[in-house]
Amino acid sequence: MFESLQQYEAQMWESIGETFVMVGISIGAAVLLGLPLGTLLYFTRKGQLYENRGLSALLNAVVNVVRSFPFLLLVVALIPFTRFVVGTAIGTMAATVPLSIVAIAYYSRLVEQSLLEVPRGTIEAARAMGASKIALIFKFLYVEARSGLVLGLTASTISFISFSTVMGVVGGGGVGDFAIRYGYQRFETEVMVYAIIVMIVLVQLIQFTGSTVARLLDKR
Repeated sequence: MFESLQQYEAQMWESIGETFVMVGISIGAAVLLGLPLGTLLYFTRKGQLYENRGLSALLNAVVNVVRSFPFLLLVVALIPFTRFVVGTAIGTMAATVPLSIVAIAYYSRLVEQSLLEVPRGTIEAARAMGASKIALIFKFLYVEARSGLVLGLTASTISFISFSTVMGVVGGGGVGDFAIRYGYQRFETEVMVYAIIVMIVLVQLIQFTGSTVARLLDKR
């Protein structure tokens, strides 16, 4: 068993690095684009501060379509777009394109849900104090929802890791692709089990870290 693991040690570390690249870029996309998109979804809802039924319906439709699209089929459907963005449809960087799109849609919905949990009185108090739109969002809304936002990002990150396991379809690599190529296809069960254990440990660490940070931020 240990001889098999040692034989593929270099490939294993490479696959872990590929997973970190894919998940890291998707997390960045989720925070940079998913957070403001989720905020816009919240503000344009019926009865909210900047209610806009047309825009709300459009944004919700786009987010729902992306989230409901089977991920593997989405990866294939986005190949032309991926090639346009990164110049190739194969490789780790190419894999980050569909993963980031899913990450943005997935996290934006969780952001919206977290913001909906903020007491309406907080918004009214901020407006009564003459807070600007930027101050309202960053100094009141996000501050009150910070625990939920962290938990949402934690859950999203774990989902991104799960999605990354199928990116071998476009040569994205990663731990999931390693488990299939070097474990399942070569009938080396111990290698596949080792890769699964690595994924489990990684998910547990992320969940523990996210839950701890959220608990520390929750001042309620």
